[in-house]
Amino acid sequence: MTQGKKKKRVNRSIMLAKKIIIKDGGTPQGIGAPSVYHAVIVIFLEFFAWGLLTAPTLVGLLSFLSAPLIGALSDVWGRKSFLLLTVFFTCAPIPLMKISPWWYFAVISVSGVFAVTFSVVFAYVADITQEHERSMAYGLVSATFAASLVTSPAIGAYLGRVYGDSLVVVLATAIALLDICFILVAVPESLPEKMRPASWGAPISWEQADPFASLKKVGQDSTVLLICITVFLSYLPEAGQYSSFFLYLRQIMRFSPESVTDFIAVLGLLSIVAQTVVLSLLMRSIGNKNTILLGLGFQILQLAWYGFGSEPWMMWAAGAVAAMSSITFPAVSALVSRTADPDQQGVVQGMITGIRGLCNGLGPALYGFIFYIFHVELDELPASGQSLGGSVSVPHQNTLDRQPSPQSSIIPGPPFLFGACSVLLALLVALFIPEHTNMAVRSSNWKKHLANHGHPHSLPVPGDAKEPLLQDPNV
Repeated sequence: MTQGKKKKRVNRSIMLAKKIIIKDGGTPQGIGAPSVYHAVIVIFLEFFAWGLLTAPTLVGLLSFLSAPLIGALSDVWGRKSFLLLTVFFTCAPIPLMKISPWWYFAVISVSGVFAVTFSVVFAYVADITQEHERSMAYGLVSATFAASLVTSPAIGAYLGRVYGDSLVVVLATAIALLDICFILVAVPESLPEKMRPASWGAPISWEQADPFASLKKVGQDSTVLLICITVFLSYLPEAGQYSSFFLYLRQIMRFSPESVTDFIAVLGLLSIVAQTVVLSLLMRSIGNKNTILLGLGFQILQLAWYGFGSEPWMMWAAGAVAAMSSITFPAVSALVSRTADPDQQGVVQGMITGIRGLCNGLGPALYGFIFYIFHVELDELPASGQSLGGSVSVPHQNTLDRQPSPQSSIIPGPPFLFGACSVLLALLVALFIPEHTNMAVRSSNWKKHLANHGHPHSLPVPGDAKEPLLQDPNV
């Protein structure tokens, strides 16, 4: 009798928890229906917090291994939990910067496993948008990421210079906490209930929970494989460029600190326009695949211009082309989303994010090696009053004097030319990506997947009588 009463109390507690977490027939709590704006706010707050510190999160091999697994698990358990998980662990090192440097480096090493918010956010967007809307939605998310990185470093540098580094860390911590609270309170679950377990206590099969099964299934798709190869070959030089380009502008092209700051701001603003207005127009006029090919073509031109450019105005012109090449990533994400089944959005977006994480680890080392082979030294510039907020350092004259003049070199930037060759290979691979997928086969496979899992719900299949969430043309 005592055990029976305890069991009843436990069941009552579980039911109470379900009522708190789930209401209105199983719809997760949140502000309004799931929308792209929820995803945009999550991304902006996370990267704005890190941008204030001008200290990037640790990504690379860790995210390469974890991103597909986290994405696959989010296909089963839902996006909201994994949005909360990734944002929390990605931002966890921020307050430790001033509390304990040892704990900061320890936690940031672990947080690299969870630095895959983009894959979960893109899967979230795929759940709530129709295919023809998806590229514009991905462009909006990518543009928001660019906007956060354009605005936050300057704000962080100013606050650090005027009020000190401690205030910057406190502000970044507060913004990170705001992001976590926003996910908890305002972000509704986007994954259709029919694709999730019936309740938090419901048993699920190993086939549902096993992320490796999803990885194996997706890995056998030749289209996804071609997309992954394209992403690797195109993002590898981009990752290397991020690690060395601004030092290259300072030491080789003789840019002043103010010119570098202006360059970053202009490039960021142009990227925002390219990923919203230009991307939307291109997707409607020339299609998804041709938009990717055009973006790769812009990237080849940009890298070649960086490699052969010997004058500052050439860097500015190549930067404008680089902004146009930023349309590639949201277009690729939209294409891989169209290729995958609705129950595999997390795993395919995780694969793309994981490959980009791998490139973030390999690209800087590759660029550094090529600079070394061609005897181009890019040393860290000694700082004068450098702060955590990212105040620009002033180089010693000896550092600048020992660098070769770009006019005296046939190829001032050898790694950029190597990057152009890599992107050219990516362009050749992308030519074999099919423009359209067999939608009938995908729909049949997905319905079979739901029937095998046997969830006791009867929600309509996403896409059937689904109202567009991006009807506002101003988006």
